Amino acid sequence: MKSKISLAFDNCKKEKRPALITYVVAGDNNKNNSINILKKISKHADILELGFPHNTPIADGGQIQGSSHRALKKGIKLKDVFQIAENFKKFNAKKPLILMGYYNIIYQIGENAFLKNCRKSGVDGLIVVDLPYPENKNFSKKCKKKSISFIQLISPTTSHQRMKQILKDSHDMVYYISMLSTTGGRLKVSPSKILQNYRKISRINPKKNIVIGFGITDRTISALKSAQGLVCGSLLCKTITNCLKMGQNPVTKLDKVVYNLKNKIL
Repeated sequence: MKSKISLAFDNCKKEKRPALITYVVAGDNNKNNSINILKKISKHADILELGFPHNTPIADGGQIQGSSHRALKKGIKLKDVFQIAENFKKFNAKKPLILMGYYNIIYQIGENAFLKNCRKSGVDGLIVVDLPYPENKNFSKKCKKKSISFIQLISPTTSHQRMKQILKDSHDMVYYISMLSTTGGRLKVSPSKILQNYRKISRINPKKNIVIGFGITDRTISALKSAQGLVCGSLLCKTITNCLKMGQNPVTKLDKVVYNLKNKIL
């Protein structure tokens, strides 16, 4: 039986377009808004990523750090992240939901307890930024046994041999980091160069669903729409920041932003 993540990609392939994958931080700018944001943007996004707030991020740029800071100030804990996920899944059980964050949060409660909570709340996949291959092999196997997709990361500096190994061991989706940067940075590499690198990865294993993240905005997304999937996160976090500064409703505004992103890849 195919996973919800694989089914989402199958649907996008039928429609001859990339999957739109959105990222927001759990609890930004509060727990209720976080749930309502997921519900709203799920109308347009194919796969949702939900970040757990973290005070010592490795890969997150300023916009996502700002989102995490707001969530932590509101007292959002890991149990709240699972509650947000569970609440959304009661609203839309079919939409794939991926948790994204750092390993020390998983380590603190233990891998088994963490995965048990993922299953209970309906989480479909995990991205653990600081648990690279091959150190993630055991945890990845645990995820597979629980029917949770562990999403491997590939970067522009990943060697060909290492790519082959990562793709061989990967589950439903592989995340290609488009450039050497933190999230939210300006696109330092041309879209044509990113797609050239991307196609090299795709040729190694054409059956894998490979998505591109980092530097994806409303300005760059159209130029990359030949990819199987595109991840947009910092733009959404920036939108929440701007809404709060201007006293606007971030739920309504994000609905429009994600609708606009979707239209650019149709």
